[in-house]
Amino acid sequence: MITASIPDFREAARRRLPRFLFEYIDGGSYAEETLRRNVSDLAGLALRQRVLRDVSALDLSTELFGQKLALPVALAPIGLAGLNARRGECQAVRAADKAGVPFTLSTVGACTIGEVAAAASKPFWFQLYMIRDRAFMKDLLAKAVEAGCSTLVFTVDMPVPGSRYRDYHTGLAGTGGLKGAAWRFAQAAVKPDWAWDVGINGRPHTLGNVAPVLQGKTGIEDFFAWMRNNFDPSINWRDLDFIRSEWKGPLVIKGILDPEDAKEAAQLGADGLVVSNHGGRQLDGVLSSARALPPIVDAVGDRMTVLADGGIRSGLDIVRMLALGAKGVLLGRAWAWALGAGGEAGVTKMLKLIEAEMRVAMALTGTTKISEINRSCLAET
Repeated sequence: MITASIPDFREAARRRLPRFLFEYIDGGSYAEETLRRNVSDLAGLALRQRVLRDVSALDLSTELFGQKLALPVALAPIGLAGLNARRGECQAVRAADKAGVPFTLSTVGACTIGEVAAAASKPFWFQLYMIRDRAFMKDLLAKAVEAGCSTLVFTVDMPVPGSRYRDYHTGLAGTGGLKGAAWRFAQAAVKPDWAWDVGINGRPHTLGNVAPVLQGKTGIEDFFAWMRNNFDPSINWRDLDFIRSEWKGPLVIKGILDPEDAKEAAQLGADGLVVSNHGGRQLDGVLSSARALPPIVDAVGDRMTVLADGGIRSGLDIVRMLALGAKGVLLGRAWAWALGAGGEAGVTKMLKLIEAEMRVAMALTGTTKISEINRSCLAET
C-alpha cells in the first residue's frame, strides 16, 4: 500500500504484524481516553499562517544535550518494538543515524545495548526504568557507558504497569502457558511475511538486556511476570542520587505531567525532561501532553531542556509541540509503525515525510529556523 503519512504506516503495520504485537504498540490503558486526547488536543491547535515572508532557506537543525541534530526529533524508547521487524532496534538505529536524529533504546527492547551499538554509526540514547535489582541497573548503565550512549532517558511514570485491555483480548496478557502461546502462534501464522522475517529468521526472541536476569526463560509471560515483580513502586526523588552516581552524562527524566514535579527535577539537577503520559498507556484520564506542556515550560523552561511526546502524527504536530514550548519531540508509535510496515526503509521514509511536512508548516507560518517557532505561531481560537 502507499505510505504517504504516519496513519498510512499504522495501517500497513496493522496488515503485516500479528495482532498481539500491533495491539500492544497501538493501544493505551483502560478506556484509552488519554490516548485519544493526545491526538485530538494536539491536532486541534490552529497554526497561524503568515504570508509574504522570505522562507526560501529553511534550517530544521537544532542541538540537544550537546548533540547536533538534523531535526528536533528523537526516536522514543518502545519496549518490544524490536519484534516488529528482524532485529528491529538495529534497523531503526541505522535509519535514525542516516536522518541525523538520535535513537533511544528501551531497557526492554529485543536487541541488547551491544548489538545496537554494533549497528549504530553515531551515539544513541538509552532508556532506563527504576528496577528493584540495583546491581542489574548498575550493570546496564555500565554497558551503556561502554557502548558510548550519549544521553540517559530515565522513565519515572511506571512504578507499576498500567492495565491495557487490548493485551488481554489478544492473549499477550492474562493468558499464560500453552494456551497463550498457541493463541499468539495462531495470530502469527496468518501473517506469513512477519512469520518468515521475524518469527523464523529474527531469533533470538528475547528481550536482550533483560535476558540474563530471566535465566533462560524466554516466553512473553516470563517477561511480563518479571516486569510486575521488578519494577519498583518505592521509587522517589532520592533515587536520582543513585542514577547520578552511575551516569555522568546528560540525564533526561521522562514521564513528567505536573509543573511541581518538573521543578523538583530541575532542582535535583536533571538536564532535561520529557512531558509525557507514556503515550496514554499508564494512568488513563490524565492531561494530554499538549495540555500539560505549556505550564511546565513556564515553570522550568529556562533551567532545563523540555521535550515532549504523545499524539504526534505529522510534521505539523511537531511544529505545534515546538510552538507550545518544547525544544524537541520524541516520536514513539510513528517509528514503531514504520518499522513494522517496512523495516529500516520504512523508518527512513517516515522521517523524510516528517521533515517534508515540517518544512511546509514552517514556510507557511513564516519561520525559517527552529528557534523561531514559539507560541506566536499558534492562532487564537
